[in-house]
Amino acid sequence: MASWAEFADSAPRLEAAGRRLIGRAEGGTAFLATVRGDGLPRINPVTVEIVEGRLVSFVIVDSAKFGDLTADGRYALHAYQDPAEPNEFQVRGRAHEVTDRALRAAAVASWRFEADDSYRLFEFSIEQAVLGERATADDWPPVYSSWRTRAAS
Repeated sequence: MASWAEFADSAPRLEAAGRRLIGRAEGGTAFLATVRGDGLPRINPVTVEIVEGRLVSFVIVDSAKFGDLTADGRYALHAYQDPAEPNEFQVRGRAHEVTDRALRAAAVASWRFEADDSYRLFEFSIEQAVLGERATADDWPPVYSSWRTRAAS
């Protein structure tokens, strides 16, 4: 698994497109797929941000997302799509709770809402990133580019 910064170093074009696509919808809103305890997927809206080279999100303690991420950790994150610019971006990997106080403080300082003690910070390590590009909504199929960590290849 790689941090966002490691992904950026390895695939700068994909990272720049991904950062832009994740940030275009309300400044970092995306769909997060997690794995429920029974093995089925669950889709959640989530706010994410890149803080100190890490893709992170605050998650409410005792929420379904929190339970899924702490029990299993596998995730897929997909940027919202915009019909005016129908490119798509997704990453997948494993999430883990951040215990580093300095990183949490940096995330709190940059967050759009108050993240008190009822929120835990999670980092999303990246195993694979996929970018699908289309000039218009009518162009199909997208032209896909992807990146994987060496361990995932």
